[in-house]
Amino acid sequence: MEKIRKINVLYLLGYIFGPMVITAICFALSAAFFPKGNMAVILIMGPSFLSVGWWCFAGTYIFKQTRKKITARFAEENFKSDQTFFGRGCTVYVDEKQGKIGLVFFWNPKETYIIPASRVERAWVDDGKSGAGFLAGSSRVSFLFIVDGVKVRVDTFTSNQRWRMDSDYILTGISKADMMVEVINTAKGALSKEKTKEEKEDNKKSKEDKSSTTKKDSKTKGKKASK
Repeated sequence: MEKIRKINVLYLLGYIFGPMVITAICFALSAAFFPKGNMAVILIMGPSFLSVGWWCFAGTYIFKQTRKKITARFAEENFKSDQTFFGRGCTVYVDEKQGKIGLVFFWNPKETYIIPASRVERAWVDDGKSGAGFLAGSSRVSFLFIVDGVKVRVDTFTSNQRWRMDSDYILTGISKADMMVEVINTAKGALSKEKTKEEKEDNKKSKEDKSSTTKKDSKTKGKKASK
């Protein structure tokens, strides 16, 4: 069974510290061999700008490529995404009819997951509410679910400031989170319904087989009696 991993530690460390190490090496080379001149400017400024560009854009680009990779898997596994939510750190795809969920994580771009919805132990909404009365507010709304003991949080609204609970931003975030929880639970229900249907068909087939066997036995006994 494919276990969910939200974070690839090697990728995370390389993403954060890789540019810093390269920049430090270039600075050291500049100080040792090119203290002045154009080469010094290139060794100092070049890696610095590239590092900033990497941190700002590379992660998003890699994440988009990972989403393309899981989309390519959909045709192979007969997965039809009825609902997709593009979260900042995780994208969730739900096939309600077949009871499957697709997952890709920002900090684990090497892995794509398509799992049965039955592996979701629980799904719920966190409105991030704090305070009481007119002081009640939130800066983050999410929907969460647990897969194989791993808690996955997907933000539907985030802000660097706190908003009242009756704010349109908060209410929209809650509405999106409620919808995704409902979709996930529907997918779980679809899988159980499919199992129930299969069990009924198996039971029906088993009864028919027993009935035909009983009829054959009774015919055989009748022939023996007539003899």
